[in-house]
Amino acid sequence: MFLVHLKSRDATSVRKAFEKIFKSVPQQMKKSLTYDNGTEMAEHKLFTKHTKVQVYFTHPYSPWERPTNENSNGLVRDYFPAGTDFSLVSKRRLQEVQDQLNERPRKVLDYRTPKEVFEEFILKKID
Repeated sequence: MFLVHLKSRDATSVRKAFEKIFKSVPQQMKKSLTYDNGTEMAEHKLFTKHTKVQVYFTHPYSPWERPTNENSNGLVRDYFPAGTDFSLVSKRRLQEVQDQLNERPRKVLDYRTPKEVFEEFILKKID
């Protein structure tokens, strides 16, 4: 899970922030990205051009098409309740929460952490 600090919620700011974070993602993990239908995703074609990551969209009002994302949003809400003004949340705090969530064991992962599974996947792809 990546938590991205945004300067603004406009399409250009979102695209640039996503492009920046995707630079740190290993190539084998950059196959596709599924967006919701918000206007902040309007520059998806430019994102794909710059990153070579294919973008897909869910159907409107269909959160079950992105269950991992919806579950992750719920976990983030444990730290930042709905209505939180994220302009007041530091990059450092977002990183702390990201690290805590990525190091939290999950039942769906046989009680391994997302970080462990991610690293294991990367090592298998390299070997």
